[in-house]
Amino acid sequence: MKEKIRCGWCTKGNHEIYIKYHDEEWGTPLFDDQLLFEFLVLESFQAGLSWLTVLRKRENFRKAFSNFDAVKVSKFNQKKFDSLMQDTGIIRNRLKIEAAINNAKCFLKIQKEFGSFAKYVWSFTNGKTIVNQFKNLSDYKSKTEVSDAMSEDMGKRGFKFRGSTICYAFMQATGITDDHTADCFRKKELAALRKKSN
Repeated sequence: MKEKIRCGWCTKGNHEIYIKYHDEEWGTPLFDDQLLFEFLVLESFQAGLSWLTVLRKRENFRKAFSNFDAVKVSKFNQKKFDSLMQDTGIIRNRLKIEAAINNAKCFLKIQKEFGSFAKYVWSFTNGKTIVNQFKNLSDYKSKTEVSDAMSEDMGKRGFKFRGSTICYAFMQATGITDDHTADCFRKKELAALRKKSN
């Protein structure tokens, strides 16, 4: 059986968790607010670290952050904050934990205004996935004009840890951008998925 061709970033080190994430999640269009909130929080914790580090702690994050229920996270008090700072299963960064609680409140305001957080984030691309045709890892960008616009608007709305690079990683993860390399097997699968949903 012919081996699947994948984006080069996920096969470095041959980590099964990384490959599974690439094959099943990365770049798949997401419209579920709870999952979008999960990626928003995880991407902010990833800042300055590797995504592999975050993936390995993902289940611990889910437990620590009430399965990424934004309503519950928005109500985290000092006692809960202190317990998170003691939780060795997650990334214990004071500013990032504070940002997650703060961002849950901002997230809920957006849901109220737009009807869903999905409508808000997808509005930056008029509801369409930006499909890039990258050939090599060197073609990847760390941010774009769209992620700049998203970052700026989120900043105005009070979000923390939402720089353009974080926003772009979020867009890649949630399928707002399809950055699978042109030869990757997921490129065709996601194109078919988008065609079917249109």
